[in-house]
Amino acid sequence: MNWEMVIGLEIHVQLNTQSKIFSGSSTAFGAEPNVQANVVDLAMPGSLPVVNKEVVNKAIKLGLALDAKINPITMFDRKNYFYPDLPKAYQISQLTYPIAEFGKLNIALKDGVKTINVTRAHMEENAGKSIHDLFDTETAIDLNRAGTPLIEVVSEPEMRSAEEAVAYAKALHTLVTWLDICDGDMSQGSFRADVNVSVRPKGQEELGTRCEIKNLNSFRYIEQAINYEAQRQIEMNEDGIEVTQETRLFDPATGETRTMRTKEDAHDYRYFPDPDLNPIQITEEMLNRAKKEMPELPHEMQARFMQEYSLSEYDAYQVTSSKAHADFFEKAVQLSNEAKLIANWMNGELAANLNKENLAFESSPISVQQLADLVKRIADGTLSSKLAKKVFETIWNEPLEVDVVIERDGLKQISDVSAIEGMIDEVLSNNQKSVEEYQAGKEKALNALVGQVMKLSKGKANPAQVQKIIKEKIS
Repeated sequence: MNWEMVIGLEIHVQLNTQSKIFSGSSTAFGAEPNVQANVVDLAMPGSLPVVNKEVVNKAIKLGLALDAKINPITMFDRKNYFYPDLPKAYQISQLTYPIAEFGKLNIALKDGVKTINVTRAHMEENAGKSIHDLFDTETAIDLNRAGTPLIEVVSEPEMRSAEEAVAYAKALHTLVTWLDICDGDMSQGSFRADVNVSVRPKGQEELGTRCEIKNLNSFRYIEQAINYEAQRQIEMNEDGIEVTQETRLFDPATGETRTMRTKEDAHDYRYFPDPDLNPIQITEEMLNRAKKEMPELPHEMQARFMQEYSLSEYDAYQVTSSKAHADFFEKAVQLSNEAKLIANWMNGELAANLNKENLAFESSPISVQQLADLVKRIADGTLSSKLAKKVFETIWNEPLEVDVVIERDGLKQISDVSAIEGMIDEVLSNNQKSVEEYQAGKEKALNALVGQVMKLSKGKANPAQVQKIIKEKIS
């Protein structure tokens, strides 16, 4: 039987405000345990929450960037559950009236662009942190994180593969860092995902039983967890074992998911409006302030790049995969006036080398100036694509100027017609059989002749000129 994955993501975006969502405590990362928790965070009797206006402003920005409906009235609710790192025994969140609903986010896939609908984005406070490996028989509680502002972004279950889920998570990560509402540091928990996975026979409309995998803090873990969980459910279905709705954890060491607890539904949390917080009216002034502070968005920049530089949709998405990518691209184009070549090298050789060495784009050894100079030398005929790759390999490892490498290593492409003709004449005289095969209509014979000339020139002859001259001589 052919099975289909159904995947939805709930992504928690930690906002980069200086203070918490309902108190004045600092949100700085790395402080000593429990020094950044005041009476509100500790749920001391008589303490009351006060909404941080900047949290609302950042939430509006994200809603606008997702092309979502910003609700004119938004309210906070209490989500009731007991856990040691939740001092109040409830979390202040939003259920009935979230700040934003009905948004969308485009993701770039190998076969094109897909739109994923966003159900809602709502504000909430973070819980504290339970530390299970500090003591042998006890769990430690650090409440520094309690009350840190979050926006939870909930997608529709419209992703059908781990690849799509990762693309969605990366697109949202790009968006929130682009807007400068989140630092995006997944190692510190600033951006983490809960993934809902179910499977069903391909073509079936009815959804299967879903399991939620909690707190995935890397794109690689998202991919691994989804693929493992989907396969686990497929095997259970094929063995006639019922899949139970539950919350699971992913173990990076084994690549497996394991049961955490039976999955709760909304009614299990006994939500009700928080009596200590008034509804918030989202005014035109608040909307205008958010719009004024927002930069050109990724999808707007993608459309501009496609129009101004004639980039393909895929290339435009790739060079705007982060603010750093987009800034690098625009600067390199300004220096070289070769947009398509810059995009090709960024999405090809540069991306491959960064991936191979597991480097972030910001840590690239290749500077904007170096890549711009490299493509200029390709465009003016100084370098062939093959020679350009040799130059690239050198400047990846040595902080040298492109022209210095070309001169030092003798990599300048041979474009002198008389020099090329001399090599061609030698090759034709020694490969009469290939000449006759080409004249008989075998196109592959031409490639063989071009290859011989390139070999003779040690890869330096201009391949386009070589092919043109050979055709003229033997046609």
